[in-house]
Formats: sequence, C-alpha cells, structure tokens
Amino acid sequence: QVQLVESGGGLVQPGGSLTLSCAASGFTFSYYWMYWVRQAPGRGLEWVSRISRSGVPDYTEPAKGRFTISRDNAKNTLYLQMNNLKPDDTARYFCARDKEMWARTDFDFSSSGQGTQVTVSS
Repeated sequence: QVQLVESGGGLVQPGGSLTLSCAASGFTFSYYWMYWVRQAPGRGLEWVSRISRSGVPDYTEPAKGRFTISRDNAKNTLYLQMNNLKPDDTARYFCARDKEMWARTDFDFSSSGQGTQVTVSS
C-alpha cells in the first residue's frame, strides 16, 4: 500500500534551517507530482511546495525564496530544504502525492504519513 514517511522536523530558532525528507513506497514515485503540505495549529491544510515528476518546483508565496523542494526518483525520496525559518512556519509538515498519476491536480492527503513537526521559536 502507499506509504509516505516524513522526517527531519525539530525545534529551530528564527532564521534557522531544517531539511525535511519523505520516504515513499508502495507506488511508482516517479509517476506523481509530489507536495509538501503543512498544518499549523488551528488552521487547515496548506500546500507550500510541489514538484513535477521531472523535478520542476512550484511554491506558494510563504515559501518563495526560502524553501527548496527536490526529489530523488531513484531513491523514492522527496525533500524540503527550509531556510530563514519564521515563527509562522511552525506547523506539522506532511508530504503527499497528487490525486492522479501523471497529472497535476491536487494533493491527496489520505495517503500522507504522520508528518513531522517543525517549531520555530526563540
């Protein structure tokens, strides 16, 4: 079955950096757009970055200039390098695949893992 396992979160001071990883299994990773989605306390799900099957990145405004998404299709792994972190980045981060193979539609949260907590605080 589809399995996505996120790791790499932690407590970091404002301005700090973290790199998140997501290990994928149970499906053909290279066939899907992949997303990083976050959920802050009391807020809904928000995708912050996504990446095409060939590695072309896309970012929402909060992530632009600070986050870098990448993927290694040979290792079935998704990454998110986060720099200059802000308290507003505090959230649980999940990776998710697209709802459809080959296409870019929307993230499918039903197959996401437990997520990894990122806390930005001094």
